[in-house]
Amino acid sequence: MTDTPVVSLESLMIPSRAVNIPFEGFDGLEVELVYLSRNELVKLRKKCVTSKFSRSTRQPEETLDEEKFLQEYCAAVIQGWKGFKYRYLEELLLVDISAFEPDDDMPFTVHNAVTLMKNSSDFDSWVTETVGDLENFTANK
Repeated sequence: MTDTPVVSLESLMIPSRAVNIPFEGFDGLEVELVYLSRNELVKLRKKCVTSKFSRSTRQPEETLDEEKFLQEYCAAVIQGWKGFKYRYLEELLLVDISAFEPDDDMPFTVHNAVTLMKNSSDFDSWVTETVGDLENFTANK
């Protein structure tokens, strides 16, 4: 019988991984997304929860600050993008891009990412589904 060393699963875990993922239907657009472990997501949520004592129930009640959570979530999971043409915005939300060249790249900022998440259900759904699928972030992809 061989002596197999005992390996702690915790020692193998990593808290996150960033990957550039193509946004299908938008030629050349890649978004750098981060998969967060459950533990990291819980920490993120805790930063956005306040607890107040309820007089009616005589218990502390937690309230999630949804605006703050969206800010923190976007900053954590959307690290950047490349190939995001201004013309793509017209397919994601109602915009006036007449002051820009349609094929120029829109710069990445967390503020731009949050605005997209708030106002484009397509972008929000894609980010949420993509980040929630571990397979997108594993070597076995």
